[in-house]
Amino acid sequence: MTAEPLAYPFNEEAGLDLDEAYAAAREAEGMVRVKMIYGEPAWLATRYADARLVLGDRRFSRAMEKEKDAPRLSPAVQDGGILQMDPPDHTRLRTLVAKAFTTRRVELIRPRVASLAAELIADMKAAGPPADLVDAYALPIPVAVICELLGVPVADRPKFRVWSDAALSTSGLTPEEFVRNREELRDYMRGLIADHRTRPQDDLMTALIEARDVRDRLTELELVDLCVGVLIAGHETTASQIPNFVYALQDQHEQWERLCADPDLIPAAVEELLRFVPLGAGAAFPRYATEDVEVGDVLVRAGEPVLVAVGAANRDGLQFGDADKLRFDRPENHHLGFGHGVHHCLGAPLARLELQEALRALVTEMPALRLAGDIVWKTQMIVRGPRTMPIGW
Repeated sequence: MTAEPLAYPFNEEAGLDLDEAYAAAREAEGMVRVKMIYGEPAWLATRYADARLVLGDRRFSRAMEKEKDAPRLSPAVQDGGILQMDPPDHTRLRTLVAKAFTTRRVELIRPRVASLAAELIADMKAAGPPADLVDAYALPIPVAVICELLGVPVADRPKFRVWSDAALSTSGLTPEEFVRNREELRDYMRGLIADHRTRPQDDLMTALIEARDVRDRLTELELVDLCVGVLIAGHETTASQIPNFVYALQDQHEQWERLCADPDLIPAAVEELLRFVPLGAGAAFPRYATEDVEVGDVLVRAGEPVLVAVGAANRDGLQFGDADKLRFDRPENHHLGFGHGVHHCLGAPLARLELQEALRALVTEMPALRLAGDIVWKTQMIVRGPRTMPIGW
């Protein structure tokens, strides 16, 4: 008799702990079955080798989710845009955006990010403690960068902040509210696109408009949704990870002190923190098997979904020694923090750069940084992190 699927997700919303149920799932024979609040049951990949296989194997489809009652935390069925596509459609759209995020092009932005981080720290010091690390620092950095890159007025941040929260919400938004929110954000982006058509600029939105209008590489809705996706993905995860990284380093304080003493460790530290911090509240974006596929000791039947628990896979002791400790000297840190396979995070070079410069400025300019009050954690979101994080120095 088959065991009942486990209720999922496992993690608490407050804090960054990885629930013990993940360790139990990694130790289980084969993958475990889980059930979210909505949608059908799914297999849960928690081991590194299984996670990497499912993320990288073309026999698993994201697009098939559209035909299924996909496992999810919200009653609304989301239109995932490029995240819900398979090649060749996925390749066509990804190629249009990819050149804006090459390592070479992104490196040109580094002085701007370093300067912005320094300005924000100077502002915090001038205002005096306590400061909210999220609102005064972690949000403004990626918001300013992605707005400049895409061609979105930074002054509109309060508007798209609300839309972005709703887009990533797992809360009690009704399907009608979710759709209304999505259409408001699309309408806002349509207005910006119309403005860019009248007054072209040297930014990503103008380049995508040219791909639409001149070369007919994407539909009007794909253009709108691609801009929306870049805007949300381009700021939300980085804005969450900056305070998450500080929280993890304060928790293992000797590692904070190491970075303050030797900022050259920052690139390795960022990779290790990307591995260590379980950003997702739970696994999302199910992959559907297009044919029978053997994953570990489990035969996943054609049409069955697999959820990949990246946070658990990144703590797999078979892949990473001392998996539950921060170690900046890992010789080969092939973490899955940016995913793997065709859906590997497009903005990874930009996110890395922002995280490096944000952390570098904090350890050099605020070595005495400490938590100075209770953190308010995000709730009912697909990413975990502080909503407010009071700090002193």
